[in-house]
Amino acid sequence: MQIEILSKNYNVSEKLKTIITKKIEKLDRYFNDDARAQVYCKFENGFYKMEISIKDKNTFFRSEVASDNMYVNIDTALSKIERQVYKNKDKMKDRFKAASFESTEFEFLADEPKVVESKVSRVKKFELDPTTVEDAISSLELTDHDFYVFLNAETGKVNVVYRRHDNDYGHIELDY
Repeated sequence: MQIEILSKNYNVSEKLKTIITKKIEKLDRYFNDDARAQVYCKFENGFYKMEISIKDKNTFFRSEVASDNMYVNIDTALSKIERQVYKNKDKMKDRFKAASFESTEFEFLADEPKVVESKVSRVKKFELDPTTVEDAISSLELTDHDFYVFLNAETGKVNVVYRRHDNDYGHIELDY
């Protein structure tokens, strides 16, 4: 697995890089050799934040954690990734290494996570009227949702604005 460690407003020491690399390599048993892990460490709003993204064979796993200790974040973030892997092991078994689940031992979890089957329980249809990003954010603020889908008046493409955990907004531009 290729591992890339990035930072913002935080100096990642060599010791931390070594620990991150060593612990992420424990997840090699699930992912193929060409998988890419990206670790993003930052200090923001008085907390140490860590984002770990792993991309492998059209599969994307991501976790984000924040605490007052970056070293604690490593195990917390990796346990979230391992939980996601186990929850999806049956649906995506052809995307993991063949022997991934032969061992009942976990790398970062104490117990096997419970798998809850989800289904589409509601379908909504609505017309997309061309609007600006600013107007879409205003519409989002008027709803009780975390995202708002709209037709971007400038590009003519479907876009999404969403409320982030830090109460800012994200904007997704679809490229199709």
